[in-house]
Amino acid sequence: MLPYATAAEAEAAVGRGMTWAEAAWFRYSASIPDYCLYCHNVPILLLVYTLAPLPLALLELRRRRRHLPLPHKLQPGVRHPPAAFLRCYAATARVLLLAVGPVQLASYPAVRAVGIRTGLPLPSAGETAAQVAVYLLVEDYLGYWIHRLLHTPWAYHHIHRVHHEFTAPMGYAAPYAHWAEILILGFPAFAGPAIVPCHMTTIWLWLSAGYMSWKIRDITTDVTTYPYVRTTNRQISGHTITLATEIEQFCISECRLQVYQFVNNNKGFLFLI
Repeated sequence: MLPYATAAEAEAAVGRGMTWAEAAWFRYSASIPDYCLYCHNVPILLLVYTLAPLPLALLELRRRRRHLPLPHKLQPGVRHPPAAFLRCYAATARVLLLAVGPVQLASYPAVRAVGIRTGLPLPSAGETAAQVAVYLLVEDYLGYWIHRLLHTPWAYHHIHRVHHEFTAPMGYAAPYAHWAEILILGFPAFAGPAIVPCHMTTIWLWLSAGYMSWKIRDITTDVTTYPYVRTTNRQISGHTITLATEIEQFCISECRLQVYQFVNNNKGFLFLI
């Protein structure tokens, strides 16, 4: 809750006139407790999960009904029926509400402890962009190593195999996973704001950007989408696990793969430098 009764008091505290964004934030949050502002994380996360994959899902269902090709899909021959979309969405939304929601609400003391603020002034666009960039890097790095651990035999059999039930790309399947995996992957998402504290509005933006990066990475990090990556297959409890070998195992994401290919193709030039 902002400690200002009027806009004039807020401007006096800031030392300048409020921007339109700050004025809008003042009108919205002046009488809302900080805990309630933090509770917005749950509906925002659910809203982004609902709306972000919706256009491509509708496109796939429409083309499936008309028997049209799906050139945008990595596996155009696989067409999910409407029941598959509904089952995936309902299962993930249930986990977000029943598992992630309570953890989000209970983690408010930690959020306050690391310095997440709700007051004025709002961060600048440059500050926000820099913070979100740091969060993306931290989340991608930690998420990569956690993903590798989830592909060990025990973790795959007990936790991660749920995520691989949908073997063809589908937006709603990006966060489709065992409840324990979603909670585990929440640690990399929170690590960035814990290292570089930010404003609550940046947290809301990070939830949206973080989900989109999760969705994109989920499509690009499955080694089965890279036919030129050397792999070995292992059977664990009836499930085939594809494991990248040697240096390609690190180059799972598109960005890492491009960097590795550039370095590999320019080893002589880089050695001269």
